[in-house]
Amino acid sequence: MRSSRPGPVILILATAVALFLLMPLVAVVPVSFTPARFLSMPTGTLSLRHYQALIENPAWAESILLSLRIGILSSFIATLLATLFGLGIWMYQPRFSALLIGFVLLPLIVPPVVSAMTLYFLMTALSAFNNWIGYDTWIGVALAHAVMITPFAVVLILVSLYQVDRRIDLAARGLGANLATRAFRVIVPNIRFGIATAALLSFVLSWEEIGVTLFITSINAITLPRLMWMGLRDNIDPAIAAISVLLIIVTALILGVRMIVERRRPNDAQ
Repeated sequence: MRSSRPGPVILILATAVALFLLMPLVAVVPVSFTPARFLSMPTGTLSLRHYQALIENPAWAESILLSLRIGILSSFIATLLATLFGLGIWMYQPRFSALLIGFVLLPLIVPPVVSAMTLYFLMTALSAFNNWIGYDTWIGVALAHAVMITPFAVVLILVSLYQVDRRIDLAARGLGANLATRAFRVIVPNIRFGIATAALLSFVLSWEEIGVTLFITSINAITLPRLMWMGLRDNIDPAIAAISVLLIIVTALILGVRMIVERRRPNDAQ
């Protein structure tokens, strides 16, 4: 029987590509330990002054907490809307379902600058009616992020739904289950991992979003990406390298946990 394991040439090429892609991330690590007040490689001595600056400067903690709030709210809204939309498309199969899906996926096609300008005018218009949901408010930013990330969640939810056997829905309907029971007690449990993946991806996309945020914020809603952008634009602050290292570590831990969970799922199924 022929082995499906890759040969040494493929492994060498894959390793070279991985190192090429990871090299910029690795280069950030020594820069974060530089004793200089600008971005540079350490020449001899190492310093933790920039990690200390992250602790002493309350702006970093405030921006992280704000990004967390915005990410949680926007991912919740996006995942909820995507799940309801996907259930409607999958269960009813409307005649113009392709058109509806294409309409929902429009933010993926429209240039980000156009979307940012549109959301800017929308948020400024909302500011005329209230001061807590419009321009330069964290709820307004969360709503704008939800608009941008919902299409990604819709794609993941639809992929999960189209892997579900329709006979379970027909069986539930034949046993007298109403619409809500079929949707939330029969279908949703079968796509729970797709919903979790959509929520995680939505949170990550909201966490790192900067293009729209620059248009709809000013001085009140300073997210972490905006604060990092300001540090690069106004004064090259090495604390940006320090926070980048911390974000890389957190991302690696999350990916490691996800890989462990995925490896245990087949064992649990057996």
